[in-house]
This record gives sequence, C-alpha cells and structure tokens, in this order.
Amino acid sequence: MQSQTFGLDSAPECGICLEDFTSPASLPCGHCFCLACIGEYWRTDRPYQCPLCKAVFPNRPQLNIDHTLQPEDAAVPLKAGEVPCDSCQTKRQAVKSCEQCMASYCAAHLAPHYQRIELERHRLISVVKNLEDSVCRLHGRKLDMFCRSDQSCICATCAQTEHRRHRVLSIKREAQRKKDWLKRTMSKLQQNIHDKKRIVEKIKLCEEDPNQAWMQNKKVIEHLEGEISALEKRNHDLEHLTHTEDDLHFLQAAVMAKVQHING
Repeated sequence: MQSQTFGLDSAPECGICLEDFTSPASLPCGHCFCLACIGEYWRTDRPYQCPLCKAVFPNRPQLNIDHTLQPEDAAVPLKAGEVPCDSCQTKRQAVKSCEQCMASYCAAHLAPHYQRIELERHRLISVVKNLEDSVCRLHGRKLDMFCRSDQSCICATCAQTEHRRHRVLSIKREAQRKKDWLKRTMSKLQQNIHDKKRIVEKIKLCEEDPNQAWMQNKKVIEHLEGEISALEKRNHDLEHLTHTEDDLHFLQAAVMAKVQHING
C-alpha cells in the first residue's frame, strides 16, 4: 500500500484531527496519525482499520510512536482551570482522565492506554479536576449508583447497607432522567424569558400620557428586566451543565444545581 508522504515546505498533519502530529503512530499500511486520534478511533469503531485507506487489520496493530515526526515537547505553565498530569514531574496539562486508574494524563503519559491491550478497556473521560469525587469516601469503591431517596451518588456497598431500603438506580439511568429534566427546565426558562421580553417590548411601544402612568411603566420594566437577567443567568448555568460529559459528574453537578435553584 502507498505510504503517507509530506511536503518539505509544509508541516505534516494527522489525517483525523487535521492538525500537527502529537505522538505520531504509524499503522502497518503506512499511514500515520496522532496516537490519541487513532486510539480513540479504534475505541469507538470496529473492526480495526485505517481511517484513510480503510485497510482492515485482523488483530489490533501495535502502535509505535514515530519520534522523527514528534514536535519538541516543552513544558508550558498551566493556565487557570487546567489540570496537571498526575505522572509528570514537570506537570504538563492533562488531556484525559481515566476512571479505572483514578488519574489524569498528558498526551505522553496517556499513550499506554492506546498501546496496551489490557488498558484499552479503561474508560477515558474529559479531564476531571477532582477524580476523588468519583469514589465513595466511606467504602473506597466507585460511585456507580444513585439514591433517589437521598439524591446522592453511592457505591454498590452503600446500596446494600445504608441505602438498602431506598430507591436506587444506576448512574446511567438516573443521568438520563436528569438530562430529560434539564431539557424541560431549559425549555420552560427560555419560554419564560421570551414572554417577559415581549411584555417589555409592548410596554415600551405603548404610547401613554407621560405622567404617573409613565413612571409606573418604568418601574414595571425595571422589575421585568431584573427577572429576565436572573432567568438568563439560570439558563446559562444549565447550558454549561449540558456540556458535562461524564454521567457521574453530570449527576453531581445537576443535583447541586437543582438544590441551589430550590434554595435560591
């Protein structure tokens, strides 16, 4: 098969992300991709094949990093909100978190999860700042159940002991229920915002005698605009919540958001 070639006057690019290579890995067919790109591609797509030429490999090929195409890797100071790699001495930015390893990794230290078959089944998620929030502090086990009675995430041991008579669901099932609730709540908020804005527009367009009625309308408008501002902030917070990838952390954030809304 024809190998991938690169022009001397242009930087080589990964055929999946279309950006400069990060830890380039060569396939038996000769095509080259970022190790993370082809690793994630094979996690979600079977059989093992090349995304470009569609060559199918009967067994998972060994992904070897081509260091000749690897850009210089210099440590960059972390920005606010970025999570450091748990395996780096220089603390580079983590790009993924592993639920099984309970650690976050930079691109270099994440490589074994794409190269070693025994690590391929580990669930990689978007970087999580506090992975310890995924583990039961009482039993040290993964939080994979949800107690609807107490509105809390629990482990399997909790479900059999402290929460034995409570209504318990899987994290996945409860997360879907919460996502449905989130959609309904956001739809109502957006409709409420729309309705209040229409009222404000009608009042502003209404030509009244510029006396006491005008002053009264001004107060009504100010009150409505205050309510609109509060509703828009609430909608923005819920919109941010929808981008939480992991079901467990989505649930934890959703429960907190709902409690804050009730108490607020």
